[in-house]
Amino acid sequence: MKTKSKRASRKTYKSATLPAPNSHYDLRLYVAGQTPKSLAAFANLKQLCEFHLAGKYRIEVIDLVKKPQLARDDQIVAIPTLVRRRPQPIRKIIGDLCDTQRTLIGLDLSEKVGG
Repeated sequence: MKTKSKRASRKTYKSATLPAPNSHYDLRLYVAGQTPKSLAAFANLKQLCEFHLAGKYRIEVIDLVKKPQLARDDQIVAIPTLVRRRPQPIRKIIGDLCDTQRTLIGLDLSEKVGG
């Protein structure tokens, strides 16, 4: 019976586009006013960043109630939406970010934090 070693399975999981370990994360959170979902998304994102990216991130919150024209920049079709602009490639996550594992995977952080 053949089994794959941990090393082999990890190697196949890695992607050529994984950000460098010391990358700075540039994040945009698109919201619509002070709705419960918008507030939850910001709180969840802030907590996740403090725990996993301490000192290596910047969050820009864009309220589409005040500036709806900015939705066009990142092609926002639903809110709240998180856009990871840096490191490349751009990644988007829709929702209140309450599912930490899904959010980590969406940000390409799951492998760096033991996932």
